[in-house]
This record gives sequence, structure tokens and C-alpha cells, in this order.
Amino acid sequence: MNSSSLSEPARQTPILSEYDVVVLGGGPAGMAAAVAAAQAGRSTLLIERYGFLGGMGTAAGVTNFCGLHANVHGDIRQVVHGVADELLARIDRLGGLNAPHALFGKTVAQAYDTAAYKIAADELMQSAGVQVLFHALAAGVVMESPRRARALLVETKSGRVAVVGRAFVDASGDGDLAAWAGAAFEKGDGAGNMLYPSTMFRINGIDPQRAGAAWQTIPGLMLQAEAEGRYRFPRKTPIVRPQKSGIEWRVNLTQLANADGNAMDGTDALELSAAEMLGRRQIAEVAGFLREVPGFENSYIVDIAPQVGIRETRRVRGLYELTESDVLECASFDDTVGVNGWPLELHLKGDVEFRWPKIPESRGFNHLPYRMTVTPSLDNVWVAGRCASMSHEAQSAARVTGACFVMGQAVGLAADLALAGARPAAEVDVTQLQERLERTGAWLGRIE
Repeated sequence: MNSSSLSEPARQTPILSEYDVVVLGGGPAGMAAAVAAAQAGRSTLLIERYGFLGGMGTAAGVTNFCGLHANVHGDIRQVVHGVADELLARIDRLGGLNAPHALFGKTVAQAYDTAAYKIAADELMQSAGVQVLFHALAAGVVMESPRRARALLVETKSGRVAVVGRAFVDASGDGDLAAWAGAAFEKGDGAGNMLYPSTMFRINGIDPQRAGAAWQTIPGLMLQAEAEGRYRFPRKTPIVRPQKSGIEWRVNLTQLANADGNAMDGTDALELSAAEMLGRRQIAEVAGFLREVPGFENSYIVDIAPQVGIRETRRVRGLYELTESDVLECASFDDTVGVNGWPLELHLKGDVEFRWPKIPESRGFNHLPYRMTVTPSLDNVWVAGRCASMSHEAQSAARVTGACFVMGQAVGLAADLALAGARPAAEVDVTQLQERLERTGAWLGRIE
């Protein structure tokens, strides 16, 4: 970016409104936080940059819920409940939810239709009494004091406005709000390496009978095509699976690097712009290869995700940092607010590496502690989702949908408790929070 600068004229920014709880980001963490706060009786605003909710699940075309289930001593079952159940039920009523499908023989994921997800999310917000501000891009924070945020500055089609809040939830994915408010954060593995992003797409026109279990044969066909010099794929491990209608499949087979070959930085405007075009170039190549797969001869691209799928940018430093060993050793915490049952999923250069807890010997999940959502420097800001306090490795597991729902519901209720008791985020009564979570359907995983 150009290092020169100019001075903008001073301005008076109009206040849009004032709320008890202001949530930035309409992904699973933000939705769960907003619903939990609103159902607790708090005036709540959810701010989203697009015209729909769902986060990476819709904007990046993921079309797959990961981490809702865990392999608990060999029994694969749903372990994320509460607000997540309300959303799943609504998607299902719209006919947009697949049955869970097996992954690696160790766990399951659950595919959905993105259109049904968007509609269900709208219905959920309206039923809970959440006010939603779409097409709104956060641009900065106004502080009341060094430890308290007063307002979030937002760019809208009506111009720049300020949203005043008593409590704030950063579910932006990129840790924007917390970083602007002065919270410390990290990026990557300490050497500048972040998880590689992807651009998702969907194809239609597949013959389901001829395609069969094509996801099992496609890796071998890729190796053959590369050996013959006809294709060169961005990464080795493909994800090519059917949607609810077998004529439509989702494809995850891109990997987006910057000019240096490192993972593109989703907080760098120029790198993000270049990545969008790179993703579409890779998709065109992959789609051509897929038409050589039996059953895919007449396939065509029906949708390219509205944006690059970002896996990692800022991770805000909290009172506790979830670690790789916490995930792999199925750690327990006294301040658990729910569980993560997804393994480490490291999108490394040219491939994807999964690292699992011992399955089925272990319980297959780790607790998510409340402390990972609270920063030591801010009293009325919580962080939930992929920008919460985790190491680079642990974030590769707990960034997925299930853990995001867990963290979001927890911080939405924590904000209510903090406001009721006039307490900072770090001093919320965790026992009371856990009782509230269980009353609202969450499962805290307090088993061995």
C-alpha cells in the first residue's frame, strides 16, 4: 500500500442508535451471540457487511457444517447444541439440510443449501428480536476509556454512522473491532505463515449414478493427470462431495498464495483483491479436469462463492490461549462453555494436514474455556469465532462452525450477565454463565 498519507477534515458522525449489545459479524459466532443476547432481553444489533448472514458458510460458499459432531469413545454424535439447534431445525424445515456424512471414518460433517441457510438465519434473527444492519462495513472504534469501547464506526449506503453500545462482541473473523480497540493480537505461526485460503464453487449437471462415490476416485485421477503433465493442481487433497441433490456437488480444491508463495493475508486489501482473481483462475482449471471424471462430463460451474474463504488472520490474545495439545489431548477446563470436536485442519502449502486426538480411545473433544473469549485489556468487548484466543495450530481446529456457535452463544449470555452485574468481561460469574448456557440448551461436555 502507498505509505504517503493525507489529512481528512474533522467531522461529526451521526449516531445511528444505541444498544445494549453490538455484534460485529454475521457468521455462526455472531449469529449465536446476537440471538443469545436478544433472547436474554437485551437490545441487540448485528452488523454484517453483506446482504445476508452465514459468514464463510454462505459468503465463502463452504456449504458444510464442520464441528457440530464429535467421535466420543467411538460414538459419533452431535455435541454442539443450543442456538445451533434452532438454526439447523429451520434449515431442515426449508428442505436444505443433508444428513451427516462420514469423513475419514472418524467423524461426520453436515452439508446444507446456502439459500436455505440465508433464509433460516433471517427467520432466526427476527424470531429472537435481533435488529440486523446489512451492507455495513465496520471502519473503526471510538473509545470511552482505554479499557471500554463506546461506539463502532460503520460505513453504510447512508454514509458513516456510529453505533453506540454498552457491550460489544467481535465476531468479525479478522478481529477488527478488538484490534481497533487496542487488544493485542497475533498472526500466523510466528514466522508469518497463516492457513491458506480457498475459493469454493459448486458444479451442476452431474449424473449421480455414474458419479457414484467419485470423491474416492478423484484423488487418484488427479495424480494421473499431473503425472501426464496435463494439469497441475493448487493442492493435493480435494474435497468434492454431493449436495442434497446429487446433480449438484461442492468443490474445494483451490489454494491462494501471495506473490511470495505464502498464504494470502485477508486483512491486506491488495492481496485480497489479487486472491479473488487467482481463485477464479484456479476454478476454471479444476472445472475442466472434473469434466474428465465419469459422471461429470456435462458438469458446469453453477456458482462461485461471493468471496475468498479466509481461514486465519488475526487471533486476539485472551486470558487463555487454546493450544494444539489442548485439542489433541482433549483438554478439560473448569470454565468450559462448550466443546470442539474437530481435529487440527492445517491448510499448508500445497496440501491439507489433519491431526486427530486418539480415536476412539479418547472422548474426541476438548473444552472451550470462557477465558479464550476475553481480552486482558478490554472490559466490555468479547471475541468469538476464528479470531478468538488460540494458537496457530489450535485455531485450525476451533475455527470451524461448531466451535463458533459455542463461543458465540457463550459471549452473548456473558454480555447480559456483565451488564446486569455492572462487571467487566473478565469478572463474569462463570458458574452462573454455565447454568444459563445449559438452561438454553448448550452442552458443556463435562464428561471424561
